[in-house]
Amino acid sequence: MEKKRRDFMGLSLGLFTAAGGIGALYAMKRTWDPLPSVKAAGFTTIDLVDAQPNKLTVEKWRGKPIFVLKKSADMKKDPRDVVIGDDHFLVAVGLCTHLGCIPAYVGDEHKFKCACHGGEFDASGHQIFGPPPSPLVIPPFTIDGTKLVLGEAGPEFNKMKDSGLIA
Repeated sequence: MEKKRRDFMGLSLGLFTAAGGIGALYAMKRTWDPLPSVKAAGFTTIDLVDAQPNKLTVEKWRGKPIFVLKKSADMKKDPRDVVIGDDHFLVAVGLCTHLGCIPAYVGDEHKFKCACHGGEFDASGHQIFGPPPSPLVIPPFTIDGTKLVLGEAGPEFNKMKDSGLIA
């Protein structure tokens, strides 16, 4: 009788400890998972069907400004352009690569000017003057019809990356 009771107590303690361990592991996993708000900010969809030539649109992705500029016919085409149908777009993170300021778009000159230290970028995002060490950063994207989905590296993005157009 004593042995059965001792076995029952040992088994009960073991099961209780295992259940507590599983609960603790589940709680740890939940703290490591990103918050739902962070997951939702991971992808941003931009519909480009209404984009106007030479008019800058600023979207937000992961807390950063994203510049979307539909190029007009008189603007130079570039391998860094995102091509959707017959239209060419500049899609770039709107932060100067020098110190992270937000450059302003000057539509008449087809360039971005950074007020912090005088850096300039052309309509394709290449640095053309001043201290910026590299072109504007192109975020990971994929094309879905006339929509641009930021946050997912699609075949067009990977092609640019393989060609060395994206750092």
